Amino acid sequence: MFSKTVATLRPSPIQVMAERTRQAQQAGHSVVDMTLGEPDFPTPEHIGEAAMRAIAEGQTRYTAINGTVQLREAIVRKLLRENGLIYTPADISVGCGGKQVIYQAFLATLNPGDEVLIPAPYWASYADIVSMNGGTLRPLLTSPETGYALQPETLEAAITLRTKWLVLNSPSNPSGTAYTAGQLLRFAEVLRKSANQRFFILVDDIYEHILYDGRKPATLASVAPDLAPRILTVNGVSKAYSMTGWRVGYACGPRALIEAMTKIQMQINSHTSSVSQAAAVAALDGPQDEVARRCGIFQARRDFLLQQFAAIDGLRTPTPEGAFYLFPDVRAFIGRTTPNGSKVDDDVALAAYLLEQGVAVVPGSGFGMPGFLRLSYATSDAQLALAADRMAVALGALQ
Repeated sequence: MFSKTVATLRPSPIQVMAERTRQAQQAGHSVVDMTLGEPDFPTPEHIGEAAMRAIAEGQTRYTAINGTVQLREAIVRKLLRENGLIYTPADISVGCGGKQVIYQAFLATLNPGDEVLIPAPYWASYADIVSMNGGTLRPLLTSPETGYALQPETLEAAITLRTKWLVLNSPSNPSGTAYTAGQLLRFAEVLRKSANQRFFILVDDIYEHILYDGRKPATLASVAPDLAPRILTVNGVSKAYSMTGWRVGYACGPRALIEAMTKIQMQINSHTSSVSQAAAVAALDGPQDEVARRCGIFQARRDFLLQQFAAIDGLRTPTPEGAFYLFPDVRAFIGRTTPNGSKVDDDVALAAYLLEQGVAVVPGSGFGMPGFLRLSYATSDAQLALAADRMAVALGALQ
């Protein structure tokens, strides 16, 4: 009855755990929800006011497929001001969130047999978007010892004539790994000398403003401008400006690729909300001090959890450089037994056990790394303290 594509799709591990959490909470259980990657702050006031003005002024009709001129011009200004990148509005594609932009890029380019290289752990949706569009995922393994950072030699060994895309997400969901300009330059050296010079590089910068310890954003097209004709830089307003529900993502890159993506979007949803686009202009052109303030709060939350987790025997948690996730190594707890006699066979079982103990997390197997967990700390200090206490007790009870 249904297509082969639908039959191969797996439920999002993030949404699966989020739904189980909602069910547990509705049943009256106290659960600290650390599943969703969504800032717990409201959208800044001036952005909401811009949206209301847009409605009052009648900006509620169809827009250009690839976004209003006003928004694409704001994106051009942002890219120049913050990233040193020079693009024109014709080089920009605006969609309903970064996910749609990525989907359209893969749909426009992938054929059966094409390979997509993605460092693991990776955002769970990458894998399914690749498979939905006929591609083959080639995970590039990383380790907690290197902070989950891709190594240049691993990248070099993985590139073949079948490679169609390399995906670099920095800071990363789920690991929080953020690449410096120096690290990106080493990747660029590998890319320049590769026998395959025909594949694209997707640079997902959606978390670029959530960086810690004084780090500055670095993006591949800026540090290696000679590679820009092959780079699609993806970003959006969801994470930095707490606008997840507004659904505005964008990409800049090779004109021919942008035009192909726009042709696809024409037949999918025409464009994202005109009101959301007006709000995104206000986000990009408006004051940025609140973004920096919230980043400081996220860093304090990270530091608190790292301190608490360091006291839990067997839990190894690399320090993330950005985003708002921890990705602890929990392999020491696999194979143990819960107080009620159940065996913890894998990270999925461990996540289920922790949910029973009042902490909702996502198993790392959904991100391409079994034996790990992803925890979002985009929640209140009080909830994080409660989660740390519950995890210490729950993990300490495993035999």
